[in-house]
Amino acid sequence: MSATTESQPAPSGLRTILNPDRRKIIYGFVAAIGLFIIGEIVKPGFASASGIQQILEISSFVGIVAAGQTFVILVGGIDLSVPWVLNAAAIVLISQSAGSNGKLAIGIVLALVLGLACGIVNGLGIVLLGIPAVVMTLGMNGIVEGLSLGVTHGLSCGGCLKPAPTALVNAMTGKTLGIDTSLLIWIGIIIVVSFVLSFTTFGRRIYAVGNSERVSFLAGVNVKLVTVTLYALSGLFAAAAGIALAGFGGSATLGMGDPYLFQSIAAVVIGGTYILGGRGHYLGTVAGAIVLTTLISVLLAKSAPDYARDIVYGVVILAILLLYGRQRSEA
Repeated sequence: MSATTESQPAPSGLRTILNPDRRKIIYGFVAAIGLFIIGEIVKPGFASASGIQQILEISSFVGIVAAGQTFVILVGGIDLSVPWVLNAAAIVLISQSAGSNGKLAIGIVLALVLGLACGIVNGLGIVLLGIPAVVMTLGMNGIVEGLSLGVTHGLSCGGCLKPAPTALVNAMTGKTLGIDTSLLIWIGIIIVVSFVLSFTTFGRRIYAVGNSERVSFLAGVNVKLVTVTLYALSGLFAAAAGIALAGFGGSATLGMGDPYLFQSIAAVVIGGTYILGGRGHYLGTVAGAIVLTTLISVLLAKSAPDYARDIVYGVVILAILLLYGRQRSEA
């Protein structure tokens, strides 16, 4: 054994467990805790039990949309159709249920089918026609927006003005065992998505495709099917968020999905997922959603204007991209 080999210490167990991706997740949650502390200093009561639960509830809507965004970004894609898929799903739910609890189930099913169909079309356009993800999903966003406005006459149709069924409103604004039901739903999504990414063959294929489509194909992975499935899931999660927001707000409104495009991408990036694919985890996105929502809440507590919040968003994302990009290049 050479002296060079003997001089290289074996990596410690802790260092092996806390690989760079896991450390980014920890950094995200530490940042969230730091923001809660800052918020408490700025506005006493900010970090109270009720205050924290309220922020987590708002984070859940970002987190649901960002679940789908995480999937597509892990393979180097992006979904810019999120705003109007979300909005259209909410409109479909409201118009089909017409305020009736008895029609709620069919409204939910149709809204989810809409999101799934939009995602599948996005995926097929990308893998079969070779359309770049940015162009394909942005085009889909415009198509769904145009159809939504045209069919509903600018959301002025009779069914579109109905309130959300009381069963949905009660579910999304109520509590179960003292915890907001919307937050419990998000916890369920966190468990399922994390399990899929960490412990299933499909999860391993997602990372493989994200690292190299060619190598994955040669290894027997159906790259096209994986890609289409992930865009379908992104559409499904966007529609689910639309349903949840319609219940939380009591109705569907035009433009309700607009904030969630930027926020879903920002949550994924802040959570440490590599924007070109192959690295990251949904737990990081969860931390990113909480950080983003808490940051917004702190800025609101300081009465910061909208333009100041936008500047802060941009600076935070660019800083994290530069930091994580450098770490990637050095790895």
